[in-house]
Amino acid sequence: MPLSKDALLKSYRKRLRDDIGSMTANFMEIIKLCKTEDETQVARATQSEEDAFEMQVRASNMVRAGESLMKLISDIKQYLILNDFPSVNEAIAANSKMFLGLQTSADCSLTTLRDELATDLYELEEEYYSSQYKQ
Repeated sequence: MPLSKDALLKSYRKRLRDDIGSMTANFMEIIKLCKTEDETQVARATQSEEDAFEMQVRASNMVRAGESLMKLISDIKQYLILNDFPSVNEAIAANSKMFLGLQTSADCSLTTLRDELATDLYELEEEYYSSQYKQ
């Protein structure tokens, strides 16, 4: 079932907000992980491995959100191309007008050529028949 234009635009806005929010939240969490804390019960090496894994997961989430934004841009472009009927109709009308002008020009040229050929043919026939009887 096709979505209405307003519902589609709301969907696009929601996707945009969600993806930007995801990128921002994951980036902020990566920044928080960069802070070093005082000694805890967990060994420093273990904590570093855990932080590195969490950074990789958050970076992957940011990449996924970026890819989702690229898909959103593609969807918006596709929607505009497929549903921009006024500009499509305008382009069709402009092409039709241009081709009608070309057709009129070609018709005029052909008519002029026909008239010139008829005149030349008449003159050639006159010359031929007049020269034939002189012999």
